[in-house]
Amino acid sequence: MSRSDVAPTAGPAGGAPEGRVIGIGRPPWWVLLLSLLVTVAVTVDLLNDGWLESLDVAVSDVVKGWGLRDSGAYWLLWAFTQAGGRGFILIVLAGLVTWLAVRQRTVVPLVRVLVALVLLTAVVYGFKYGTGRTAPAYPGSYFHRDGASYPSGHVANAVLMWGVARWQAVEFGLPAWAQRTAWLLSVLGPLSTGVAMVALDFHWVTDAVVGLAVGLLLLGVVHALDAVLVSRWVRARAGRSHA
Repeated sequence: MSRSDVAPTAGPAGGAPEGRVIGIGRPPWWVLLLSLLVTVAVTVDLLNDGWLESLDVAVSDVVKGWGLRDSGAYWLLWAFTQAGGRGFILIVLAGLVTWLAVRQRTVVPLVRVLVALVLLTAVVYGFKYGTGRTAPAYPGSYFHRDGASYPSGHVANAVLMWGVARWQAVEFGLPAWAQRTAWLLSVLGPLSTGVAMVALDFHWVTDAVVGLAVGLLLLGVVHALDAVLVSRWVRARAGRSHA
């Protein structure tokens, strides 16, 4: 790692200097484009009883044979699913937001978290109730008016919210270990959640894949909204306070 990777830079809105050890994790345009294409293609395929449905069923039959739901490994795998659990993530983010509010005297992280939560809830549940896809355990039907399996909200939650946590840890110059921990959570959180959900037969494979894609898209949207609204508002307030 070069000196330029860790050299302090001006903080948000002219705040305290920060030492960035890693990047803030804003998804590049090609990742967002790929995520959009995956989301559209998989959704169209499933709604038209395409080959991905057969793939999902085949994988589900295999994991059912493993019997992990009824084994001693259940609680260990369930713990991994909580890397995408809203309750656990919000506890961590509440601590982070509070710490930054006290030390940096800024509400920007809180605003970003709230924007992410609103978008996540609206988009994911729009997909869930719009498609009506049932979970693997639902008998006899892949789509039902009460279905709410697609996409995996846990995976989307892990991608978006751990991504926001990493962003705040880096931008506000938390210690190097905190930045690297946030990066690790932003990478391993979604992966462990998706694998555990599929292994326990809570979700289809495509639920997890599109949950990942939707989470990346929403993270890109939050970054974009921040650039045109939140950060601009903060800079304007900072300018007035120094006028």
